Amino acid sequence: MARPYWSGNVQISLVSFSVSLYVATESKSQISFHQISRRTGERIRHQKVLESAAESREAATAVESDEIVKGYEYRKGQYVIIEPNELENLRVPSKHTIGISQFVDVADLAPMFVEKPYFVTPENDMSAEAFNVVRQALVDTGKAAIGKVAFSGREHVFALVPVGKDSPGLMGYTLRYEYELRKQEDYFKDIKQPPVPADSLQLAEMLIERMSSKLDMNKFEDGYETAVKALVEAKVNNMPVPIDEAPKQRPSNVVNLMDALRKSIGSETRPTAAKKPVKSVKESPAKGIGIVKAPAKSAKRKSA
Repeated sequence: MARPYWSGNVQISLVSFSVSLYVATESKSQISFHQISRRTGERIRHQKVLESAAESREAATAVESDEIVKGYEYRKGQYVIIEPNELENLRVPSKHTIGISQFVDVADLAPMFVEKPYFVTPENDMSAEAFNVVRQALVDTGKAAIGKVAFSGREHVFALVPVGKDSPGLMGYTLRYEYELRKQEDYFKDIKQPPVPADSLQLAEMLIERMSSKLDMNKFEDGYETAVKALVEAKVNNMPVPIDEAPKQRPSNVVNLMDALRKSIGSETRPTAAKKPVKSVKESPAKGIGIVKAPAKSAKRKSA
């Protein structure tokens, strides 16, 4: 198994147990680009140089890595140097312990706040009992545990969510702070809200019902990567380069919505059992992140 990204304690009131976090995602893209000179075809290398040397446009000597430290600009052009050991010794309790401050319904974890997933396991056999009791309690109550954890140069709001009834593990999610999200009102305030005709709504709900199925992420592939591979293969073999087709003309707003809905339902040929017409759906709160199943392969360690 890969090395844990973070290890520490989970503290729930007087209950404490040790856990390990593993990064749950990894990049699978097989396409990567380098910067090269159009004239010579050589790869471009970047060097770190002093700002004064760069501004003078004269040949500059690269600064050695051991000379480079972090600096915080407290006034325009003036910096205070921060040493690595000073950052390591910051007094942040959540560097070592995820202190659970509350429990919320899983449905209340709005997707817009979810940032990055982690696999959470007990750090050792001694912690397994408390870990399993808490995990089962979260499953039975449909709750997520909310706390804070510090790594990767910042303190994160952190959610612990059970994977499901049949899995012994937990998922951890770093959450965005409220102030990191732009105000949705700035984008939604000008949306017009014409009346919704009942017949159009019923057809739209029928279309949704016919096209509904269980989400299977294995069905999705990166079409951009596929296209880049085709482009590279064509250029390597001196073949015609694939060119994007001209975009189809955008549909006019005067298209009859009822006709479009009827045709859409007619073109959806997937067999479905006969059902009564779907009733109008009342507005309901946004669903949360839901339960996820962990892939079999463990993730490699990456920076968050």
